[in-house]
Amino acid sequence: MSVVTNTTTIGAIDAPSRRNTELALVAFAVLISVFAYANVGLALNGELPAGMLGYGLGLALLGGVAHLAVRRFAPYADPLLLPLATLLNGLGLAFIWRLDQSERFQALETFAPAASKQLIFSAVGVALMVGVLIALKDHRILQRYTYISMMVALILLILPMFFPAVNGAKIWINIPGVGTIQPGEFAKIVIAVFFAGYLMVKRDALALASRRFMGIYLPRGRDLGPILMVWAFSILILVFETDLGSSLLFFGMFVVMLYVATERTSWIVFGLLMSGAGAVGVASFEPHVQDRVTAWLDPFAGWGKIPASEQMAKSLMAFGSGGTLGTGLGQGNSDLIGFAANSDFILATVGEELGLAGMMGVLLVYGLIVERGVRTALAARDPFGKLLAIGLSGSFAIQVFVVAGGVMGLIPLTGMTMPFLAQGGSSVIANWALVGILIRISDTARRPAPAPAPSPDAEMTQVVRP
Repeated sequence: MSVVTNTTTIGAIDAPSRRNTELALVAFAVLISVFAYANVGLALNGELPAGMLGYGLGLALLGGVAHLAVRRFAPYADPLLLPLATLLNGLGLAFIWRLDQSERFQALETFAPAASKQLIFSAVGVALMVGVLIALKDHRILQRYTYISMMVALILLILPMFFPAVNGAKIWINIPGVGTIQPGEFAKIVIAVFFAGYLMVKRDALALASRRFMGIYLPRGRDLGPILMVWAFSILILVFETDLGSSLLFFGMFVVMLYVATERTSWIVFGLLMSGAGAVGVASFEPHVQDRVTAWLDPFAGWGKIPASEQMAKSLMAFGSGGTLGTGLGQGNSDLIGFAANSDFILATVGEELGLAGMMGVLLVYGLIVERGVRTALAARDPFGKLLAIGLSGSFAIQVFVVAGGVMGLIPLTGMTMPFLAQGGSSVIANWALVGILIRISDTARRPAPAPAPSPDAEMTQVVRP
């Protein structure tokens, strides 16, 4: 019997599935979320929220259904991915409900309660994750659709160009009877499939056919074609849709997967140089990007003139007010940020009401999801699964970085939403699908090796008695 650790490519025959551990962690995640919900109600009104029972039962039902689906269709999957996603989704619902109760928020012309909608979107997301586990028996099937994935991703990324801009960016499409959808959230998953399939075929040429110059391996001109094409496309997205977030996510994910596939540091150097050159070039003539850069460099200089600057300044003040331990759930003033407080800037509410300690805790949960994704990539038995897992977890990490970095003033604002935590139907649905694919890959990677077939030699040495 083979005995191996969890990071090897062959599992032990009697390896535990850890499903009971997953169930206990999901229940703990629901309990923490309900506690946060109750804490907000006590802080705002001095009593438990009237809808707390429904909220708790709804979240427990989602977590329970997702767990039963994993237990049935992916019994050897990573036991931490589902509880971590449930915890972030539950905390996000509590924070969105907290902002729904704000009188300043309710005074806005565009106000509409968002927590109940977010719970429905979360249910759709969990249903999609269950659908992924049922329909996708083996993640290697996706490799057959490498170039179809490329076409679908291009369509999803180009579609918003034909719809009116919202808050200066063209990242939404409006479907009558359904509402607005952000196709870029789904495109990141589809394009990860394309990159994984493409790099699996081309990685040897990209890794070996290069020349060494000053300690850096320089790729051949013909091999620079793919990265130049992706760079040019990300710049087009930035120019025509003024969507800085998707451009960074799209190009960053490709460079990360390229580095993992080839193990060449030169690709990282080229990627950073090209992304920097593209961002500086577009910022020199695109007004929306210029406003974002101005708000980043000096948020208080644009107070009352540039909306992004004012939002950025209020976000920094919210973080400052929170200090180390925060003001307490429901006792902050991050709702002063306005309409974006529950979407782009929901992390400012976390920073103000839970403080630096709570903020580090939330970022640690995001980091654990990324770590489990990378661990899944290390344990995957096939190159396509390794690249797909690293692409999905890399895109998740990049999205968290650009949102958190933008809200904290580390980089310019991007307009993306914090996965699971922020309001946004497309975001929460797409991220549950992403978790579903990672769970499928981890199930294949952790699945025990089949029992060895009986040896024919053993049969030959049997003693036959008369």
